Amino acid sequence: MSERSTLRGSRLGARSYEDERGVEFAERQVIPYACPAGHEFEVTFSTEADVPTLWDCPRCGTEALQQSGEKPDDKQLKPARTHWDMLLERRSMEDLEALLNERLELLRAGLLPGAAHLAQNNRERKKSA
Repeated sequence: MSERSTLRGSRLGARSYEDERGVEFAERQVIPYACPAGHEFEVTFSTEADVPTLWDCPRCGTEALQQSGEKPDDKQLKPARTHWDMLLERRSMEDLEALLNERLELLRAGLLPGAAHLAQNNRERKKSA
């Protein structure tokens, strides 16, 4: 009943009633970091954790370097493949030119959807010439 009376008068989230008896904490290490703007700070990690070389500075947000570490090598990023690059992987330039000429003939003949007005304009030009 005494536990209940302490809970009745307290606000939620105001204070924890758990104690740390019998809890075994993991071993920790404190790693210092410094950012290019001159801010220095420390981050606590477990001794079993893989410690990152770079960490975001809590003050300015730039990447801070671990004071005892070397800067990691920048990864070589592959340039983005464009639609044209992927098309050239599938077809040669000769194939593309032949396909273009074939489609232009169909377009001028009015055999493609929405191209009837082009065929009519071609016929009118041929009559006037």
